[in-house]
Amino acid sequence: MANVNPVPAGFGTITPGLVVRGGAKAIDFYKKAFGAEERMRMPGPDGTSVMHAELRIGNSIFMLNDENREWGALSPESLNGTPCGFYLYVNDADAWQKRAIDAGGKEVMPVQDMFWGDKMGCVMDPFGHKWNIATHVRDLTLDEIKKGQEAWMKEMAAQKH
Repeated sequence: MANVNPVPAGFGTITPGLVVRGGAKAIDFYKKAFGAEERMRMPGPDGTSVMHAELRIGNSIFMLNDENREWGALSPESLNGTPCGFYLYVNDADAWQKRAIDAGGKEVMPVQDMFWGDKMGCVMDPFGHKWNIATHVRDLTLDEIKKGQEAWMKEMAAQKH
């Protein structure tokens, strides 16, 4: 066999894959909300479901398929949530968060300055996946981040009382 790169061109070493209910609608949402480019789509045996799709946002590719219990592919809706989320770096977190909400996402957290140097908000997409939308605004040392974290934790503790 010829010298074949073990990681296909354009892919990173880790490539996330989303399981959703309504793959075609999810693809449309990601296009509207995040400017995703659809690289390819393979229909499922029924001709309407998405067996496999590849999308790109910025320089990152992710895969997507419709929920299929027989394959063990369950969506966040079936699991009543998801333990993972996505951190999407963009040039204007406020504008991108608004765009995601306008496309049908639900705001989980408004965009705000974070102690580690990002301006970040969070949106839940209509398919149960969380997207942290961030713009890096300050380069900080580890000591500065630690001090910021300590102040944030004190603030959170005070809000509980």
